[in-house]
Amino acid sequence: MAASLYANSTRASISVSSKCSRAAGFGSRVKARLVRNSSPAPRCKFSNKSNSKNCEPLYSSCSASNSPASSSFFSSDQCRRKAQKFGRFPDLWSDSRAYCTSSSTEGNGSIFPEADPQVEMLYHSLVSPVWQGRRGGVPVFVMMPLNTVNINGQLTKRKAMNVSLMALKSAGVEGIMINFWWGVVEKHVPGQYNWTGYLEIVEMARRHSLKVQAVMSFHQCGRTSADSCWIPFPAWVSEEIANNPDLAYTDKEGRRNMEYISLGCDTLPVLKGRSPIQVYSDFMRSFRDTFRGFLGQTIREIQIGMGPGGELRYPSYVPDGLTRQFRGIGEFQCYDKYMSASLRACAEKVGKAEWGVGGPHDAGNYKQRPEETGFFKTNGSWNTPYGQFFLKWYSGMLVMHGEHISAAAERIFRSTGAKLSGKVGGIHWHYGTQSHSAELTAGYFNTSMNDGYLPIARMFGRHGMTLSCTCFEMTDAEQRKFDANCSPEGLLRQMTFAARKSHVPLAGENAVTTFDELSQNQIIKNFRLCLDDSLYKEAYELVCSFSFLRMSEQLFQRENWNRFVRFVRQMADGRTFHPRENNHHGAESNFQAQASIEEFGAATSCQ
Repeated sequence: MAASLYANSTRASISVSSKCSRAAGFGSRVKARLVRNSSPAPRCKFSNKSNSKNCEPLYSSCSASNSPASSSFFSSDQCRRKAQKFGRFPDLWSDSRAYCTSSSTEGNGSIFPEADPQVEMLYHSLVSPVWQGRRGGVPVFVMMPLNTVNINGQLTKRKAMNVSLMALKSAGVEGIMINFWWGVVEKHVPGQYNWTGYLEIVEMARRHSLKVQAVMSFHQCGRTSADSCWIPFPAWVSEEIANNPDLAYTDKEGRRNMEYISLGCDTLPVLKGRSPIQVYSDFMRSFRDTFRGFLGQTIREIQIGMGPGGELRYPSYVPDGLTRQFRGIGEFQCYDKYMSASLRACAEKVGKAEWGVGGPHDAGNYKQRPEETGFFKTNGSWNTPYGQFFLKWYSGMLVMHGEHISAAAERIFRSTGAKLSGKVGGIHWHYGTQSHSAELTAGYFNTSMNDGYLPIARMFGRHGMTLSCTCFEMTDAEQRKFDANCSPEGLLRQMTFAARKSHVPLAGENAVTTFDELSQNQIIKNFRLCLDDSLYKEAYELVCSFSFLRMSEQLFQRENWNRFVRFVRQMADGRTFHPRENNHHGAESNFQAQASIEEFGAATSCQ
């Protein structure tokens, strides 16, 4: 009998009533029987420090005008030497064709060609810190439902949540990830914050000895009130956008995207006399003061939302009213008056005023493929002086946005004991093309001739932040069915490369909720990236945590729960490419998972 732990709170199956004798003493039995034998994942011991002694000055107001120190991927002999310190930004103008000297001559555009043993050896041989040790495990966190605290600021399904957290702890989970929604906390009046529901869930996590990853969510959840989870901007922010629509990202057709405030107005007092960066800072400062007693103990990490979905990117996906097809190239979001003014200023500064009229005229639309456009096709206008200028400005604005928020977060949470992180989008479609079109429209100047993730990794490194990314469960083989030159594995290798080169910790997530064993084994493989001991005495553990998407009723179904418990323990035990190597341990985990479900079923199904 499969237990349904995260069901509607009005059903009897989730009510742990005092009238039910089967439920009496349930928590103590679980603790004695399961927690004793589980192997909770250890915390990440890596402490990244911001290194700014040799940093160059920040970009000026025109991010396209400066030319910082050039960068390139390490050659094989350089990789084995002591890693050097880098400046603030790489030279996005430099000819980086040397990056791809080992790439396929057939022009697939991948910086990391598939199944190239020399590149793989280079990838693993980079000098980087051993963050967790040879047999160290990776702590697993579980994302809570998006509406754990509802739009009215109240914790939903308290009894079911309490039992669910007990189950997660028994499985060896390190902690939970919670979205702290701007639209919930500062809903009605600027500067007035309601943290009541969040205090309740954090206290509940503390009672179960679970850690918390707190996500500062400054974006909108859902597109309309008809969505399953709808958390809009605060009412007073929506009022400001209604009065000034240019606060929203805008595409070339004039369509407004309401997922996130346009970064073009980051430092302008457009929100009731405050700038967006000031509003985000005040929100984080209130969070720090309210949860000060939990920071560093229960709340171990704070992920700073920087864009749509909490990711540092532009909302380049298909907007409202259009069918979403992720295989499309997307569109540039630079047509609100603030972004347009910045582009014009930069064009004038480099003596090319005509380049500031707008974005590329031949960049196509959301659903098109690269070869159907003049800008993104092989050797298209993206690779012309104008194309390079525009892409550098567009991506530079995104990096500066991340710089502003990260600097504010570092100041606010300094000395609290909580580490900081930021998230980058997993735009893996059209990765195998020369232009990497979908990444370009999202703001990542990543092509076959330029590394677009290294500037972001270095920016995070300057502020002591962890780089978080998705797609850990995906394989190139399964994505071929979409016929969109997808390469999640290639993207993940490149992000790992950038993190290692920048000495930045890496954290991971799965992009899609999945419970199958193949996906879980792929996650384990990606988290261990080891080579044969005969070649290297030490295997570098790159990733300091994994956040599982997402807690739901489906997770607690018998077969899914069994696999999940085994997966958590394999991650904690440091198992790599052989998840079945210890038959006895696997059988024991399976037995304990079944026992757990039976216990929960008895405790929650009383009539």
